[in-house]
Amino acid sequence: MTNIEKLLGTEAETLLGDFTPKISKESLILPGENFMQSFEQSDRSEKVIQNLKKLYGHGRLANTGYLSILPVDQGIEHSANASFTKNPLYFDPANIFRLAIEAGCSAVATTFGAAGIVQRMFAWQIPVIIKINHNELMSVPQVPRQIMFGSVQEAYNMGASAVGATVYFGSETSREELIEVAQAFEQAHSLGMATILWCYVRNNAFKKDGVNYETATDLTSQAVHLGVTIKADIIKQKMADCNGGFKNLGIGKEDKNAYEKHIGEHPIDMCRYQVMNCYAGRVGLINSGGPSVGDDDLAQVVRTAVINKRAGGHGLIVGRKAFQKPMQEGVELIQAIQDVYLDEKITIV
Repeated sequence: MTNIEKLLGTEAETLLGDFTPKISKESLILPGENFMQSFEQSDRSEKVIQNLKKLYGHGRLANTGYLSILPVDQGIEHSANASFTKNPLYFDPANIFRLAIEAGCSAVATTFGAAGIVQRMFAWQIPVIIKINHNELMSVPQVPRQIMFGSVQEAYNMGASAVGATVYFGSETSREELIEVAQAFEQAHSLGMATILWCYVRNNAFKKDGVNYETATDLTSQAVHLGVTIKADIIKQKMADCNGGFKNLGIGKEDKNAYEKHIGEHPIDMCRYQVMNCYAGRVGLINSGGPSVGDDDLAQVVRTAVINKRAGGHGLIVGRKAFQKPMQEGVELIQAIQDVYLDEKITIV
């Protein structure tokens, strides 16, 4: 097992020690073996629930209530040049699937093209999530705008267990994206597929006085709340790293007492507030791993996993930190994340 305490270094006591969050775990629907009851009490069809069970029931974290997903759509989102030239192995989509299978992931999330070109090689070996929209980078001027790259029906025809989509909340076109994705999720549910929403906050106006409030607790949590409103079954969000977005940007509405009572400065408190906005944990929150920064990647993902788990989240979705390394190093990094969720000593606080 991974030496988690050593990787956390000086933060080990802060993140693993005794801590009382501002919002009690008794307020949450907690991940675990019985989590799926949350959806069995919902309007989700039996086919949707079965596909969710596929995701939660596969890989090293099977039936623990936690997820470990490998997402590889960065060739569009960040350009193939920036994403794959660091490790050209992953220009071949077959290696994306090999990495996810070897690492024991719950699922692989990728594009129509990548999943389609190797479908007969890996059919039924691992659940597949088709990412149906992306932000392409060739248009000038570049704008943060997600566009559909295929249909929900095609994802269903390909045997996907779920569809994934992104909304750039706060962008000039966020309203249009919200409508498009809500309609896509309705169709996905009607066909029996689960839905996953990348709830990203995106607008240069959210950067002020040297602080990027795109990752503020209150803004990311409101994005999460909008995501569950359009019936996302799983929410992907960046880990919050600052507070006071509404207050400092002068947007939205806020309860001035909320920051003192419910939104603390501790990393677990900030993530806990994201979980609360996922209908108090009835919908699972998975945090993203972020870009690869080199030698510190392993420590960073373990830190993020500890925060997510202790806050009541459902796991991590990590791509670049894994696939921009040699295959075996990527496997080891993903399994180190999984070790956090398998470690019974690391508990929800």
